[in-house]
Amino acid sequence: MRTVEDIIALLGGPEAAASRLGIGTEAVRKWRQARAIPAKHWPAVIAATGLPLEDMPRGEQPKTDTRKSRTETLVTDTTSPGGDVAARAPEGATAALVLADGSVFWGRGFGAHATTVAEICFNTSMTGYQEVLTDPSYAGQTICFTFPHIGNVGANPEDIEATTPVARGLIVKQDATEPSNWRATRHLDDWLKSHGVPGIAGVDTRALTARIRDGGAPNGVLSFQPDGRFDIPALVAQARAWPGLEGMDLAKEVSTRQTYHWDETTWEIGKGYGRQAAPKFKVVAVDYGAKRNILRCLAAAGCDVTVVPATATAEDILRHSPDGVFLSNGPGDPAATGEYAVPAIQGVLDKGVPTFGICLGHQLLALALGAKTYKLERGHRGANQPVKDLKTGRVEITSQNHGFAVDETTLPEGVEVTHRSLFDGSNEGIASMKLPAFSVQYHPEASPGPTDSHYLFHRFVGLIEQHKGA
Repeated sequence: MRTVEDIIALLGGPEAAASRLGIGTEAVRKWRQARAIPAKHWPAVIAATGLPLEDMPRGEQPKTDTRKSRTETLVTDTTSPGGDVAARAPEGATAALVLADGSVFWGRGFGAHATTVAEICFNTSMTGYQEVLTDPSYAGQTICFTFPHIGNVGANPEDIEATTPVARGLIVKQDATEPSNWRATRHLDDWLKSHGVPGIAGVDTRALTARIRDGGAPNGVLSFQPDGRFDIPALVAQARAWPGLEGMDLAKEVSTRQTYHWDETTWEIGKGYGRQAAPKFKVVAVDYGAKRNILRCLAAAGCDVTVVPATATAEDILRHSPDGVFLSNGPGDPAATGEYAVPAIQGVLDKGVPTFGICLGHQLLALALGAKTYKLERGHRGANQPVKDLKTGRVEITSQNHGFAVDETTLPEGVEVTHRSLFDGSNEGIASMKLPAFSVQYHPEASPGPTDSHYLFHRFVGLIEQHKGA
């Protein structure tokens, strides 16, 4: 069996290894740290080096932290990863999170009595769990919250990004308490039940988060059964059979089916949401899974917003004679959504209409300009992500939720990098030097800074003004 260092040397060093295998340099760093190469990378390594399977450095099987906190007295956290699955739930367990490698995290169920399969990801936000759960970009995902106090401010009808939650489930450490907030109208448990979303509490979320951080986001099944009876082998099989998000187009599932008008502006204390009564510009927003607060920020910036479905063609968009076009956030693999979105975006760009994209919209704009995207090892999800504006040198604290990124090495001539992640160096923004188009990977409307990134909406309006003036 070869060592990790041997294989990296055969591939030409860390950067060459990452480039040849189509992975991030962070993944190669993790190889060195673990002194092992994850099995998912073996086929690519074998193809690139010609080594036999038995030469792949496996390292030791990961061990899971089984320590219990004082809030986990009834439930065993997990069984052995990669080994025999448990056929019987520990006393008090009414929910199980079962990963594709056979690992089982036991806990206490809440929310809806349901079983869902999804990609398991983590989010580091300390506030805004209701906005996270209703963010359409989380379609196909179950969220592990690293912050323990989820549910403490209850739920209300205002803090939502879509009519219903799109996340398939949630994983927390502590049981949700009675809400303690003047805006709360119901308990989180009741809100989840009403939308058919299951949750699991009592999980060692630190151990699960570390596992995702080191090995990437796994497929898993979350099952809440009040009687505590689980067919674990069947749940493992279900997790393994799920194809995962790569190659999956989810924008069609969360997009609006009909064109509609939007004029609601941002929320103010004592006033609630306002209305844009005197818009200056007409903007068409292509809904790949648009968050409501993005639309509110556009309206607040003086835009009369018309929202069209993800599948809208260039003709459908241009029919509204827009002064600008906005490409929204959304879930899934941008390459899959790009099959129909890229031709539409290229048609808009050909007409010289100012274009602004966020998140999935950023990735789709990059594809339309001729670049490529790739799946990140673990993605960026949280409200504490530092991003550097390369033009000003200013650092923004941003909110992010994405599992794919733009490959900067594939950007064509005439497209510049404008923003970069200070976590892993991945791309966070681009701008065309020939066309009135720019985009960012993060969510400027989410306000973690809290106003660090609001300038982007004004930049878009300024681009429209400049274009109309010309």
